[in-house]
Amino acid sequence: MNAVFSPAPLALGLLAGVLSLAGCEPQAPAAQAQPAAVETAPLAPQAWQPATEIAVEDLQLLSETSFWPGARFLLSSEKQGLYLLDEQGVGLAHLPGRFGALDQRSDAEGLLLASVDIDRQQPMLVALRGADRRWGEPVYLPRASFKVDGLCLSRDAADNQFLFLVGEEGIGEQWLVAQALQPLAEPRLVRRLSLPPASEHCRVDDDAELLYINEENVGLWAYAAGAEDDLIRQPVGLRQPFGDIAEAMGGMAVVPGGVLALDPEAGVLHRYVRQGKGWRAEAPLSLPGLEEPERLSARPLEGGLELLIGGDSGLYRAQLDWAPDAPALAGPLSVLTPLVQTDEVPSLGDAADDPAIWLHPDEPSRSRVLGTDKQGGLLVYDLQGRQLQDLRVGRLNNVDLRAGFDLGGQRVDLAVASHRDGNALQFFAIDRASGELSDLGLAPTALSDIYGLCLFQQPDGVIHAIANDKDGTFVQYRLDGSSGRVQATLARQFKVASQPEGCVADDRNQRLFVGEEDVAVWTLDARAEAPAELQQVIAAGDRVRADIEGLAFYQGEQRDYLVISSQGNDSYVVLDGQAPYAVRGAFRIGLDAARGIDGVSETDGLEVTSANLGGPWSQGMLVVQDGRKRMPEGRQNYKYLPWSAVAEALGLE
Repeated sequence: MNAVFSPAPLALGLLAGVLSLAGCEPQAPAAQAQPAAVETAPLAPQAWQPATEIAVEDLQLLSETSFWPGARFLLSSEKQGLYLLDEQGVGLAHLPGRFGALDQRSDAEGLLLASVDIDRQQPMLVALRGADRRWGEPVYLPRASFKVDGLCLSRDAADNQFLFLVGEEGIGEQWLVAQALQPLAEPRLVRRLSLPPASEHCRVDDDAELLYINEENVGLWAYAAGAEDDLIRQPVGLRQPFGDIAEAMGGMAVVPGGVLALDPEAGVLHRYVRQGKGWRAEAPLSLPGLEEPERLSARPLEGGLELLIGGDSGLYRAQLDWAPDAPALAGPLSVLTPLVQTDEVPSLGDAADDPAIWLHPDEPSRSRVLGTDKQGGLLVYDLQGRQLQDLRVGRLNNVDLRAGFDLGGQRVDLAVASHRDGNALQFFAIDRASGELSDLGLAPTALSDIYGLCLFQQPDGVIHAIANDKDGTFVQYRLDGSSGRVQATLARQFKVASQPEGCVADDRNQRLFVGEEDVAVWTLDARAEAPAELQQVIAAGDRVRADIEGLAFYQGEQRDYLVISSQGNDSYVVLDGQAPYAVRGAFRIGLDAARGIDGVSETDGLEVTSANLGGPWSQGMLVVQDGRKRMPEGRQNYKYLPWSAVAEALGLE
């Protein structure tokens, strides 16, 4: 019988206070219990003992066993080592040593096992391949600055494996440790984690990308598990009177659509079903005869689950005639990897924002990437990502450029940025031979809070700067440099209903695309003398998740494409560049373990070119801002991807 519990008013008020203080997401409350004690139904586990007596520390049931038919159990022992056992508990493989917490991932070729080597006080990874049925060479992570009490593996859509380390003082780490279940020779630290104190157990739901962690005297928490995700937690189950847990929270096991968790002090098995962004508590099950059941593993069966439970009174097996309905998951997007990352921006915090690509007129390999540091200036990088210039001119948000600007009779390329300190247009000349930028000064705008910016070049070469305000106002300025200084003359003004930022112009077809962050991408005639009639290109929704951020336009020989930064789900959506603007697909940018480049998330600005820059950039290049620098953590930067990878992934012409 399923039960949905309702908290008492006092408990609700206290829970809201706890969530506020803890920095949690209050919109997804824990599965909650009624204030009275919860009646539990009994489960009848049967005592079980392996053929060889083992002092078990941690345990796992294997769901995938095709790599070694008949394999069923993994056990770790602080005295005897690691064991792979068959259904009867007979040993198949043994790795001597002293080991603690345990987790594994497996496929048809073998398994990857992670544990804590107690003698060395280091997390360890070892592969067991089905072909030779022998343990590989162990790979050790560096000794942590804290005692590792728990660990758990995760696997992302690109088949990268990560290891989470948990310490009871509220310290944790996430490491990239393997690809396709093959341990990396040198694991890479992805990020450090601030976790609840008194935590010892963790497990990851790979499909839902959720990390579950216990807080012994508080409850069970869920975090987003992705390497690029924010460290935001949600309560799954809490102690009474806030939830349905009577005493404490111990080990847990992930099952399709939910999670099982033990209350070792009360001898109870809790069940939670995922529903939307929250969890529903089902009636808990008592475990009569089990003393301090602390470790748990589960394996799906037809219509139910097989359980393995470990505690002070030994090992127990049980079958549970219960299986939650697994929620439908969105089909995975293609995951592409960066080829190059730039040096980090100088400023801390949210600093990098918007890139632009300058094309060298004679030597494409000497082209440059410009990137704003919105805490203080403009940065210039080469195609290898090395910083070449740092122009400290003030807080710049967006930048764009066009070639062939007449500056007092001299032909230069012009870069323009939105200058937030002065609500102005900031101008730079780009030397066409060297690519070096020089400051040309400012021109004030009519905006009170300048934000986004892009350029449009008419067929006769005249350049326009289009800037926007957070209130939705757009202003279009005609630029003239014949006097030797850049003059900006207001040519048109229009408005969207709410906050915009990204914009880009299709010079060839004289179209302007603007992004209204929470609403839609719009298009209109880019010519200043034309009416500003907005037409919707794509609305914010399932395809493009608010915030709509950077926009870029790829002008190819056969087809044009509009590229959108869908910040709400850390993806990039590609549309045809002409009406009816059909969606051609979407992708994400993941990490490249071999190059040591982290994935990309929280992208503000991006830029693309179809120019042949040589080598991997022969079909052009996509540059994106990375809002979270990981592996290791650091200041923000920009990532480069070959357009050929995007075209291949999405089947573009």
